[in-house]
Amino acid sequence: MPARVVVLVSGAGSNLQALIDASSDPAYGAHVVAVGADRDAIPALDRAAKADLPSFVLRVEDFEQRTDWDEALTATVAAHEPDLVVLAGFMKLVGTSFLERFGGRTINTHPALLPSFPGMHAVRDALAYGVTVTGCTVFVVDAGVDSGAILAQAAVPVDAADDEATLHERIKGAERELLIDTVGRMARDGWSVDGRKARIP
Repeated sequence: MPARVVVLVSGAGSNLQALIDASSDPAYGAHVVAVGADRDAIPALDRAAKADLPSFVLRVEDFEQRTDWDEALTATVAAHEPDLVVLAGFMKLVGTSFLERFGGRTINTHPALLPSFPGMHAVRDALAYGVTVTGCTVFVVDAGVDSGAILAQAAVPVDAADDEATLHERIKGAERELLIDTVGRMARDGWSVDGRKARIP
């Protein structure tokens, strides 16, 4: 039985599409069962519809309290009975309710080699610092910002001619490959999280 994956998105959905494509192969071990978003009318929802996947939208501004949104997100995701939740360009921090239910099985990507350059401007920050190598990280989501246990990383060289856009584009390609590989390995082989250490056998 393939691992059930719920993907949460906020934008174009290129990582979502890569997961949908990968899960069409029975040998991959994981299958996207639903897509959730924090905003309407985004390309990622069109991708879900094209793949005949159920989708839902929960906007933070439609709830009185952020905790109400988090509880609604938790309940809606739980209804799809996921083994794994993937934040694929999801531009909201999940809260206590969500982590109590899905902690240890929610993963995210980041366009830098964590713990270096956390936050929203990782590519810009890496360029400004002058590094010659940066990359991407797949990590287990916790209550902090880009602070969870690291599952996998890939390095991306910084070219002398790079600006933020060109570097980010190369990182996104590496990030997509790393995410697909990591989700497949987790689905097929399992994983463990022990404090700061996350491992796939």
